Amino acid sequence: MRLTLVPDITDVPADAWDALTRQAGLYLSHQWLTAQQQDPTAEVHHALVHDAGRLVAAAPLYLVDTEPNDLYRVHELLPGRAPAGTLLAGARRGYRNAPLLHPGLTPGRRREALGLLVTAAASLAAERQARPWWLYVTDAAAAELAAACGTQPVLLNQDATIPLPGRTFDDYLAGLPSKRRVSVRRERRAFAEAGYELRTLRLSECADDAGALAAQLQARHGHPADPAFMSRLLRDQADGMADTGTVHAAYAEGRMAGFSLSYHHADTVWLRSTGYDYARLRGAHEYFNLVYYLPIEHACAHGATALHLGMESLRAKTLRGAVASPLWAVEGA
Repeated sequence: MRLTLVPDITDVPADAWDALTRQAGLYLSHQWLTAQQQDPTAEVHHALVHDAGRLVAAAPLYLVDTEPNDLYRVHELLPGRAPAGTLLAGARRGYRNAPLLHPGLTPGRRREALGLLVTAAASLAAERQARPWWLYVTDAAAAELAAACGTQPVLLNQDATIPLPGRTFDDYLAGLPSKRRVSVRRERRAFAEAGYELRTLRLSECADDAGALAAQLQARHGHPADPAFMSRLLRDQADGMADTGTVHAAYAEGRMAGFSLSYHHADTVWLRSTGYDYARLRGAHEYFNLVYYLPIEHACAHGATALHLGMESLRAKTLRGAVASPLWAVEGA
């Protein structure tokens, strides 16, 4: 096996990279990482492992200069465990991470390939007097990665995904307990009766409005944000992701009152962001309809088998059929 480092992921064929990412998800996909790699807050390298000319393992490696997201500041997440100088291995955004390994590798070759990724992260970190960390590693990958690093995983949070084994919203509903089905129908009925105009849009069509509502959501949760900055982030995301996101939006009197943004990658719809104009809401379970029910309808209609919801608000998610699984931090070798 041969290990190389490249600075630009566009030098790696997208189909070869994404052959490794089906289970890992959106935030390690070639398109998402391409859209993120110009972020000025970190220097990125991509560790590649080839075997007989085939890409069999990969990981982006971020030498962090300034981390704007406190949930990715390792020295704050794990006080006393990590210095300020950090190399983040794997996904740096999205709170879901795993080393990328080809599913066709034998167990021995898999361990060898993973060992090369761990070595690449450790070597690059040592050059810059930093410590390597893998954050928000999925439960399926954490033990394997920790064994390769010779460290113990640390629990950070939990991740939530709603399985969608059927083809319609009614199939999803049938999988819920009877009392929960009654609640979901009531929430959908209230939303329908509230009189919103519902639109399904491309992000490029509504990034300014959505950014203003996302800023309101941030402020409501104690993280004041500039609406112009949030709108610019969404415009840049639309450009970087080739405008592949789907926006479900509710309008009142011709103005956006709430939205959700999601992406369809592999067999999963990934909820990315949401926001609300709280003064315009009508008390009609807008959050649950925009974040859960409309994306579920969309996912089922487009052949997806899961809706990924991410961290936080786990009770609300599990009540609506989500399955929770741990997310771990793993210190590199």
